[in-house]
Amino acid sequence: MDNKKTALSELGEFGLIKRLTKGFEINNKSTIKAVGDDAAVLNYANKKQVVTTDLLIEGIHFNLMYVPLKHLGYKAVTVNLSDVYAMNATPRQITVSIAVSNRFPLEAIEELYAGIKLACQNYKVDLIGGDTASSMSGLIISITALGEADEEKITYRNTAQPDDLLCVSGDLGAAYAGLQLLEREKELYKANPELQPQLTGFDYILQRQLRPEPRREIIEILAEKNIIPTAMIDISDGLSSEILHLCTQSKVGCSIYQDKIPIVQETKDFAQEINMDALVFALNGGEDYELLFTVSQSEFHKIKSINEISIIGHMSDKPENIFMVSQSGTAIALEAQGWKAI
Repeated sequence: MDNKKTALSELGEFGLIKRLTKGFEINNKSTIKAVGDDAAVLNYANKKQVVTTDLLIEGIHFNLMYVPLKHLGYKAVTVNLSDVYAMNATPRQITVSIAVSNRFPLEAIEELYAGIKLACQNYKVDLIGGDTASSMSGLIISITALGEADEEKITYRNTAQPDDLLCVSGDLGAAYAGLQLLEREKELYKANPELQPQLTGFDYILQRQLRPEPRREIIEILAEKNIIPTAMIDISDGLSSEILHLCTQSKVGCSIYQDKIPIVQETKDFAQEINMDALVFALNGGEDYELLFTVSQSEFHKIKSINEISIIGHMSDKPENIFMVSQSGTAIALEAQGWKAI
């Protein structure tokens, strides 16, 4: 195995950019000019363009003690693509800017870009530019994603209507369970470096935390069934927070039902192992990157037939009423960081 470590100073900024972006293919006709000039050139013809940006900072958004750089590169891209899909749009291009300290050799940054490249390949997006800089505080990653959509299909957060059905894709809470598992093993390792991490049997929750996948297939299924959501958001901050965003911006209320919230058994098992409630993971954990959206009640039969979508509640015309109905029938007021019985 080659353990050579190449200082970034050996390449210089332009040499580093050339090295990192070598081999990225062009996937979209809308990309006229990608990396290699003062600016990229795009042509979206009659489509509308959507743009979103995320900033990831070492020590705040990720911990390199347990996050592999390749996984980090992949996740940095996919969480941005999730925002594009949440607009009911298709991602086409990304820009990547990084700031790195001198503790990172070239080989480490290449590993990060291997994950970025894999995400680009899997989701057919083009790397069209970015920037590199020095950092005094570790690794900082900023990614901007650009997408396209027909104007009439773009879906916003502020357009949910009273009596709409509230739906969510996939399952919730697994990513937070994965984070809690990694944090637990980190603390055990710090106390005793001789201990081996106990990760067996938790592959799913680890994958959901370390390598989340945006829900492109949900957008494709909705398009196939001619369903345009009335409002939509992706779940990055937890189900409670995202419901509050939809309700506040759409000026509607909401009732969801505890027994309808999709949580897989592995998430429940880990929550039980650490004496927590998996419902807490689902409501407040975040980083699931599932799609939360509303549809007209007239779409009920179409939505009901889609296995990967759960109908968890409905919207109301009372913005002050944002509740979860427990299994016992108690109405609980949802809050961004928890909930309280009323």
